[in-house]
Amino acid sequence: MTYLVEITGVIQGSPAYRAGICKGEFLVSMNQHKVRDVLDYMYYAAETDVHLIIENQGQQREIRIRKDEYDDLGLEFASFLMDNKQSCKNKCVFCFIDQMPPGMRETLYFKDDDARLSFLQGNYVTLTNMTQEDVDRIIEMKLNINVSVHTTNPELRCKMMHNRFAGEKLDFLWQMARAGIQLNCQIVLCPGLNDGAELERSLQDLGKMLPNLTSVAVVPVGLSKYRKNLYPLTGFTKQTAGDAIDLIQSYQEKFLEKFGTRAVFPSDEFFLIAEREIPDADYYEEYPQYENGVGMLRSLADEFHQALETADSENLPRTVSIATGRSPYEFLCGLAREAEEKFPGLTCHVYCIRNDFFGETITVTGLITAQDLIAQLKGKPLGDKLLLSSSMIRRNDDVFLDDLHISDVEKALDIEIQITNSDGFELLDAMLGNEY
Repeated sequence: MTYLVEITGVIQGSPAYRAGICKGEFLVSMNQHKVRDVLDYMYYAAETDVHLIIENQGQQREIRIRKDEYDDLGLEFASFLMDNKQSCKNKCVFCFIDQMPPGMRETLYFKDDDARLSFLQGNYVTLTNMTQEDVDRIIEMKLNINVSVHTTNPELRCKMMHNRFAGEKLDFLWQMARAGIQLNCQIVLCPGLNDGAELERSLQDLGKMLPNLTSVAVVPVGLSKYRKNLYPLTGFTKQTAGDAIDLIQSYQEKFLEKFGTRAVFPSDEFFLIAEREIPDADYYEEYPQYENGVGMLRSLADEFHQALETADSENLPRTVSIATGRSPYEFLCGLAREAEEKFPGLTCHVYCIRNDFFGETITVTGLITAQDLIAQLKGKPLGDKLLLSSSMIRRNDDVFLDDLHISDVEKALDIEIQITNSDGFELLDAMLGNEY
């Protein structure tokens, strides 16, 4: 099969520009390899000697470009991936997108399941979109990949994903592990479905992939109030969350003794639900699953305590407020009290926001909407600034899940908002009014 990718732009002064490649031409191949998408392009463009076949109005010509290794050729395409994103073919019983209300922006309903985004952006994929050719390419290119496993029981995986091919696709996981591909995996844990004995089976199977298995994150299922006509699921209780932690930690001990790594980690939310202390930093090793909410609170607290040791402020007295979800509320209250003790002129109000939009069972900060902020903070003493986590807004933007902007909330509450990342130094600076 011949692939033709239209070149939509050529960066002025780039190697491609100097070679005479023009906008509107088509890229056919690189170093005698077809170019299906951005992975092929990036892989072959990394070489110092690149042979291109370019087509224009049905006529092909060969161009040879010599450059420094990894230098960008300078070609631009219609989309980042050079073609369309692959959408998810599954109907997972726990999928949060299926639990959202109607009328939200269209992009929030798109389920991606694209192996290319796993390598490029860290997204997790289920493998059900992949072919043997895709797996062979990952192995050839030695790409790391993140996989949503959920269970290693093939029959149960088909049931959980509502996809009759989901079980057999697990073979791709074993192929990649045997080939030395570094794998990060995740398990969305659902009480009564893939926990208990099924979780034990999954951890046993995944443990056989060590040391090529970099890490496994186990995260609790999230259940909104919009689960009408969906598979009946229940959330975790203090007892069941504690049971999950205990099982996971029993395997951590085995893996640590045999391989020198715990490998599998429960997310912070499990410890909060079970009302247990967040482990020390050593527990999380190199924080391999930080973006999955594993060790995020420990990292935040440790950075915050380091910042307290040397921080100073010329902006006191000062009053600020923090709005957060129910899960990390007590945790953040503790940090706020420590800051107030160190700086007597500081007053920090921490407000727990009930998630009326998605339902009270949703307790994480990242799913708080602007309308819930406005409704529950109206008339409350907010001080000089309202501090909000960056997890509440769209990446590189100022829009909340319900499409209201930061400025809408500022106007409704008559307060200036400051967005903070999950960084203890940044959080303390924001409390104290320091520049960062």
